Amino acid sequence: MDILLLVLACILLITGMLGSFLPVLPGVPLSWAGLLLFYLTSVVPMNYTFLGITLLVSILVVVLQYIIPALGSKYFGGSKPGMIGATVGLIVGIFIPIPFGIILGAFGGAFIGEIINKSDSRTATRAAFGSFLGLVASTFMEFVISGIFLILFCIKLWEFREGFF
Repeated sequence: MDILLLVLACILLITGMLGSFLPVLPGVPLSWAGLLLFYLTSVVPMNYTFLGITLLVSILVVVLQYIIPALGSKYFGGSKPGMIGATVGLIVGIFIPIPFGIILGAFGGAFIGEIINKSDSRTATRAAFGSFLGLVASTFMEFVISGIFLILFCIKLWEFREGFF
């Protein structure tokens, strides 16, 4: 049973890394689920503090993924409707079955929000670009956190390798 949990944990951690770039997969939550399965094995002693801290980091990253693109729009001169448009566009972009739907959604939402706010096209484009940069930043953040979770998994696996193999 331990080997099955170990294999599932490894699959979830790798899928979490991929999920940081693929919008249909929740990257950091999948990586955290992999860590949880790893700690459920009988070989690795349960560490509630570690799991609690990594869970809080995971929740924070998920929340920031929706906030950062809107903040990027605001930083580049966007208004409140532009920020709302970027957030709505990001959420709608998740469900659009085209490549880069999430990026186009955030960009388009910020642009439409600014146009509705009676901004000129130059201001609307700047705000939409800020939303795009925010999305890139949040994707990079998710990739880094998923990578850290994978490294932590590898360190613990190396530490307890004799119990598994």
